[in-house]
Amino acid sequence: MNIGFDAKRAYHNGTGLGHYSRTLIRSLAEYYPEHQYYLFNPRHSDRFSLKADNIHEVLPTGFPSTLFRSAWRSSWVKKDLQRLKIGLYHGLSHEIPVGIHKTGIKSVVTIHDLIHERYPEQYNPIDVKIYDKKFRYACEHADKVIAISEQTKRDIIEYYKTPEEKITVCYQSCNPAFGSKISTEEKERVKKQYGLPDKYFLYVGSIIERKNLLNICKAVFLLRNETDVPLVAIGDGAGYKQQVKDFIRQNGLEKKIILLSETEAARSSAAFQTAIDFPAIYQSAIAMIYPSFFEGFGIPVLEALWSKLPVITSNTSCLPEAGGAGAYYVNPNSAEEIAEGMKKIFTDKDLADAMIGKGWQHAQNFTQQQCAAAVMNVYRSLW
Repeated sequence: MNIGFDAKRAYHNGTGLGHYSRTLIRSLAEYYPEHQYYLFNPRHSDRFSLKADNIHEVLPTGFPSTLFRSAWRSSWVKKDLQRLKIGLYHGLSHEIPVGIHKTGIKSVVTIHDLIHERYPEQYNPIDVKIYDKKFRYACEHADKVIAISEQTKRDIIEYYKTPEEKITVCYQSCNPAFGSKISTEEKERVKKQYGLPDKYFLYVGSIIERKNLLNICKAVFLLRNETDVPLVAIGDGAGYKQQVKDFIRQNGLEKKIILLSETEAARSSAAFQTAIDFPAIYQSAIAMIYPSFFEGFGIPVLEALWSKLPVITSNTSCLPEAGGAGAYYVNPNSAEEIAEGMKKIFTDKDLADAMIGKGWQHAQNFTQQQCAAAVMNVYRSLW
C-alpha cells in the first residue's frame, strides 16, 4: 500500500514531534518494507535525512501550491494524495488535511497531548484557539486516533468527547542510537568539544514553565554546599528562560548551571543541532532530571532509560508510564524532593545501579519494532 504522512516536522523539527515522526517513519520503512511511504513536505530541507528505497519525499509543485505552502499542507495536498494513489494518510502531529474524509482515503492522526487545553494560560490565546480547532477537527474526522499515552487518551475523551473505541494507545520509541554504548573515546571527544565537566546532571527539554527547569535550579541551589556536580541543560525558550537565567545570576550559580544550547560550541555544531551528539552527552551524565508538570509522554525519559541513565521525574501525568519501576519519582512542585533525589543518586551507587537495571528493562517495552507494529496494526484495521 501507498501510505502518506504529514512530514513537515519530520524534516524541520528538532524537538519531540520531529523525533517521533522520524523514528516512526524509519521504523515502518524497515520493518514493513512491502509498503511505500510518501512524505508530504511543504518545503525542502537538508537538516534531517529520511532516505530508503521505499521512502519518497513529495513537495508542492506549481502555482499556487508553491506560494501558499501552508494551504497545500492543510488542504490542497489532497490532490497529490489522489494522484499518488495514497491508500492511507497519517497526520503525525495533531492535524489532517481538511476534507480528506470526503476523498475515500482513510486517515489516522496522532495526538501527542492536549496541554493547551489544560494550561491555556501558558500559550498565546490565538494559538490556543487554532490548536483547539485543528485538534478537534482531526479527532472528529480521522478514521482512527492514536494517543501516545494512556494519559493523552483520557484527555482526548475528556476534552473532545471522542469515542473510546476510536482511540488506540501506541507508545513511541526513540532513536536507537541512545541504546548503543558510546565508547570512552567518543564521550571524551564530545565532552571536550562542548566544554562539559567530568560529572554532571542533565536536563533536556524546552525551557518553558511546564517543563519546570526553575525548580531544578532551585534544587541545585539547595545542594550548593553538598556537591560540586553542576547541571547541564539542553533546550531553548523565551520569557520563562529569562526567569531561569535571572535566578542563576541572582544566586551565583553561573558555574553550577550550564545552559549548553547558548554556548557557541553548541550553536555552531550541526551534530548538536541534529542531536547526533546527544547519546554521548546522555551517557556521560550522572542522571536525567525531568520533573515536568505535565507531558504527553516525555521522550527524554525514554532516551535516558535507553542510555542506562538514572531518571528523576514527576509522579504526575503520563511520566510514570514513561519511567516505569526504575525511575525516582518526585513532586514537581518540590525543589526539596528534587534535590533529595539528586543527592541520593549521586551518593548511593547501589541505588543508581538498581535504577539503571530496572530502567533498561522497562525500556524494552518501547523498541522500534514494537512501536512500529502497534501503529501498523492501526493501519491494518482500516484496510
